[in-house]
Amino acid sequence: MSSLGTHRVLEPAGVLPQAAWRLDPDPAIADDEVLVCLEVLNLDAASYRQLNEAHHGDGDAIRDQVCAIIDERGKMHNPVTGSGGMLIGRVQAVGADSPLGLRPGDRIATLVSLSLTPLAVYDGLLGWDGLSERIPTSGHAVLFGRSIAAVLPEDLPDELALSVLDVCGAPALTERVVRSSPLPAPTVLVLGAAGKSGSLSMAAARRAGAGRVIGLVPTEAELRALEASGLADLALLGDARDPLGLASLLDAHGGPADITVVCTDVPGCEHPAILATRDGGTVVYFSMATSFPAAALGAEGMARDVTMLIGNGYTPGHAALALDLVRQEPGVRALFDHRLGHVLAGSTA
Repeated sequence: MSSLGTHRVLEPAGVLPQAAWRLDPDPAIADDEVLVCLEVLNLDAASYRQLNEAHHGDGDAIRDQVCAIIDERGKMHNPVTGSGGMLIGRVQAVGADSPLGLRPGDRIATLVSLSLTPLAVYDGLLGWDGLSERIPTSGHAVLFGRSIAAVLPEDLPDELALSVLDVCGAPALTERVVRSSPLPAPTVLVLGAAGKSGSLSMAAARRAGAGRVIGLVPTEAELRALEASGLADLALLGDARDPLGLASLLDAHGGPADITVVCTDVPGCEHPAILATRDGGTVVYFSMATSFPAAALGAEGMARDVTMLIGNGYTPGHAALALDLVRQEPGVRALFDHRLGHVLAGSTA
């Protein structure tokens, strides 16, 4: 058995669970595994957008495809985006050698992707209309010895906690990059600033010592919400997929950023982010819609000397940091409440 879950790989042999085509979701757990009863699956934004666009907003067709993916692959791993999401569930059983510190009965959110988590659903997802990222369901999932999970906080609604934990790697890495910047007060640009990871990243950048925080959003409604939150020194309306338009917009407001954080859920933001960043600066790609070949070749083609980082969903302390931001930064909480308003209206902590 392996703490990395390689014993759950059915095909192809010799790869890790995330790279596998199919996993074994057998509920009989090994000594270092944890069995979780599913309550909610939460698809990542890029995956849900792709499914929604592919099926032209047909909820039944989206639901059928998600069911088919889980049944075929033993995990929720979108074959187009390569991404999955996360889950909420209750711990049913804990192996004697599990290092995760979980106990039967704990309500948890996983902090590793559904694209590497063995799972099965029992209800055909019939309680889901296919029209949101949040999927109520029954079934089970298996966590490995090297998986990561957080016990759900009692002071926040489940939907809010899940949304925060889903993107908690973004603010943690943003904080690290800003703190380690050679500049004393770098200018930070966040693309997709009114979204989940974007709002948290702006707040984390400010805490870490950013001198100026700029947020870019695609719609007037998001611009108004971002301005009202107070998280950005400058809120801009623009298309994160338009390299020349974005560069011109920044030139009109002081020039390129020292650090650019990409938190969009659409493809095509690789080159604009590079062009929006000064030579010697850093671009952090958190979007699962990112094409990393496009980013690398684009920087080369533009002769742009930038450091490019792949946003890692895991940074030590990432869950606690993100939850702290949503508790203590009113602007972050306001944007999450705005985004989840119709869901949170019927929720309790």
